Amino acid sequence: MYGTPHIVSDVMTHTVAAVGRRAPFKEIVQLMQDWQVSALPVIEGEGRVIGVVSEADLLPTEELRDEPETGCLQRRRPADMAKAGALTAAELMSSPAVTVRANATLAEAARTMAQEGVKRLPVVDAAGLLAGIVSRADLLKVFLRDDDAIAEEVRREIVSYLFPPPASALQADVHDGVVTLTGRVRDPALVPVAARLVRAVEGVVDVQFDLAHDDRGVTGAGRP
Repeated sequence: MYGTPHIVSDVMTHTVAAVGRRAPFKEIVQLMQDWQVSALPVIEGEGRVIGVVSEADLLPTEELRDEPETGCLQRRRPADMAKAGALTAAELMSSPAVTVRANATLAEAARTMAQEGVKRLPVVDAAGLLAGIVSRADLLKVFLRDDDAIAEEVRREIVSYLFPPPASALQADVHDGVVTLTGRVRDPALVPVAARLVRAVEGVVDVQFDLAHDDRGVTGAGRP
């Protein structure tokens, strides 16, 4: 009954800047500057992603440059100290890379970003080769979906399925991504089900109800 959810390949950037494991420090910085990105996948062979080098990986070189005191240096994490003297992508990168498959749902990609604390993910194909990159901003693109398109999907895929006429009569309206279902329902037990399904529709920010049970009383209003 449900529309097919968007997947990572629908929103990702297909043209990606990447570096090889031998790329020198200055080349990495220059590429980030040229592409206006804060991280680059590190690849080898035909494009297999082996790590990611980010601005955070590069900063220890500058951060520790003017710390002459041995005591201060000793308090630094070994990983930071190692990266402070790193010269190539292989030495600087975080590995193994946290990646996502091109056919993963946007929800799966968002969970991976949240769990790993990263702002973007290299996208790989079935062979593990670099296919693109997806960022937090890319995942938010679904919320730019037109209100009329959301309303049409809610009416077609959810309202007509759970609350078919004539027993129920429901109207779905959408404003700024907020879905409001108004009308009469025969079975109030289906309202929480409808709430869950509507919230899963891409582009929906929230769902509200103003419903009556069989014209004999109000089932609920607001957010179940």
